[in-house]
Amino acid sequence: MKIALFAYTRDGIQTGKRIIEAIPDFQFRAFAPERICESEFGRIPSPSAGFYQEQFERADALVFISSCGIAVRMIAPFVKDKTTDPAVLCIDDRGQYVIPLLSGHIGGANDLAKKIGKSLNALPVITTATDNHKRFSVDSWAARNGFLIDNMQLAKEISAAILEEDIPILSELPLPEHLPNGLVSKSSGRVGIYFGWKTITPFEKTLRIIPKCLHLGIGCRRGISLDGIKESVITILNREHIDIRAIQLCASIDLKAEETGLLEFCRYLNVPVEFYSAEELRTVFGEFSHSDFVQKITGVDNVCERAAMKSADRLILTKQVFNGVTAALGAEIKEVYFE
Repeated sequence: MKIALFAYTRDGIQTGKRIIEAIPDFQFRAFAPERICESEFGRIPSPSAGFYQEQFERADALVFISSCGIAVRMIAPFVKDKTTDPAVLCIDDRGQYVIPLLSGHIGGANDLAKKIGKSLNALPVITTATDNHKRFSVDSWAARNGFLIDNMQLAKEISAAILEEDIPILSELPLPEHLPNGLVSKSSGRVGIYFGWKTITPFEKTLRIIPKCLHLGIGCRRGISLDGIKESVITILNREHIDIRAIQLCASIDLKAEETGLLEFCRYLNVPVEFYSAEELRTVFGEFSHSDFVQKITGVDNVCERAAMKSADRLILTKQVFNGVTAALGAEIKEVYFE
């Protein structure tokens, strides 16, 4: 985590040093006004608006060792959206209280406040309702565990509803026996949460929490364009009701390693791609569809299913064909854990 830390008094600088020393696994950049600046701290320039905007846009978290008023005035022009804004915290210069001001859940400000509070022996002042009522916070959980939230507006609605009632959940992934306060295992209801990669809506209002755990095994005709691959893959996934955002890896045979359209498609998805030799694909254990033609051309009877399963745990979608693209999906074993 990249953290920009600002101190405005000499006591604040000492508190900042304590934080940096106590949490060495985070990447800190510390700043202070020129009149009190020390060697470990960069100088806060004057005028400073552009400086604070730069820090707001580059850092994962901003820590102000100051009054809340100073922190609010510095960040106010740059606040946009809870899904993209960094965590913002305020700490008094004696290090007694740690207050998350912005992005408590998705940005991780609440968790960071607890971590800093422990390092300073300070009190984290958490004001979000779900935390204080000890109810499940869907956006905080998703951020911590690397899941995607399909609809932030609905996530807000569920966060409000969960304070008044238990919310039903349905999961494609294994659930623990004991669920956190606010959740109940149930397959229907007015509003509910679905954990999985399918684009289904089992509840009247369904918040889908999407795990990035699918491996897309793919083959394609030579010279196919990015748009051609996009259209084919999206068509295949749509007819199988699978969310493309659940894909975390693409895989194919090494004969396709220079295929421009395929490489561009992986960049479009923003996922890595792995290429395997025919020999490596032949060693993948499992029952796969067989093609004499593919065997003759590539040296292996099936590319997409074997590539999908090279580093996945189970095949959830067998070979599908559309307009010069073959695709299959493997899934990693991924469980839902609640702390």
